[in-house]
Amino acid sequence: MLRLAFLGMNEGNGHAFSWSAIINGRYDPEKMKRSGYPVIYEYLSARPPGELGIPGVEVTHIWTQDPGDARRVAETTFIPHVLSRPEEAVGEVDAVVITTDIGSTHLELARPFLERDIPVFIDKPLTDNEEDLKEFIKYFEDGKPLLSSSSMRYAKEIEELDRRRLGRILFVSAMMTKSWERYGIHALEGLYMIMGGGMESVQNLGTEDVNVVHIRYRDGRQAVVNVIYPSKIFGRYDIVGDKDSMSLTVSDAFYMFKRQLEAFVRFVRERSYPYPPDETVELTRAVVAGIISKRRGEEKVDLGEVAA
Repeated sequence: MLRLAFLGMNEGNGHAFSWSAIINGRYDPEKMKRSGYPVIYEYLSARPPGELGIPGVEVTHIWTQDPGDARRVAETTFIPHVLSRPEEAVGEVDAVVITTDIGSTHLELARPFLERDIPVFIDKPLTDNEEDLKEFIKYFEDGKPLLSSSSMRYAKEIEELDRRRLGRILFVSAMMTKSWERYGIHALEGLYMIMGGGMESVQNLGTEDVNVVHIRYRDGRQAVVNVIYPSKIFGRYDIVGDKDSMSLTVSDAFYMFKRQLEAFVRFVRERSYPYPPDETVELTRAVVAGIISKRRGEEKVDLGEVAA
């Protein structure tokens, strides 16, 4: 049985509740209703009980910045051990999952485990700044067992995209909710699964709450990623190919979360990357470039300059 520790929680991110229920295969419905994340109860309760659970793995330990949050998650999803410090998980678990989406906090949470070659999964984004990205790149280069992604990498609606009908994809417009710093990676990783890699430059033409980000690719393709804080749209993509055009909206959260977690479990067992670390680095560079561009007053930022 693989033992996992969940580390961290922040306002607006209920992954500690939902992911532990998906992995452990059970939860207290009444407590989940009172978790503060009604959408989590909605998509968990809509699934047959047999779809919950990942065989041979269990979340056994949890730590959050507020001890009360850790206790609530543990009681809701039957996690037996609540930690007073993240480092207490060393020697107690086989891998850790960092369940906060504040990128600036991830390196310090991950470092004690990566230094001991304990596998780490980091929720999106890997980080939100150049200095930490440089350290993460070094960890990748040193072969440390590190994985990070947005769940959009596993969106069913993107998997089922009719690429033959589209032909060569020339342009994509993406729409995403919340902030660029936290949710820009969602929009970008879905875009990556549609367009592939090769981003050359990023230019954020928006404001703090209305990010309108132009992306140019080395082969001439283009994309516009809109991350609008009050938007109610999570993951819409309008796609233009040289044969046809179409739109898709991502909606099956349970499917992509479970696939994402299953990929990490395989990574822990096999120590084989499900996708190249270079993809994570390119996507994180794009997130950071969007932050730099906004800070510099809409200046275009070449990805090659970020964490160089």
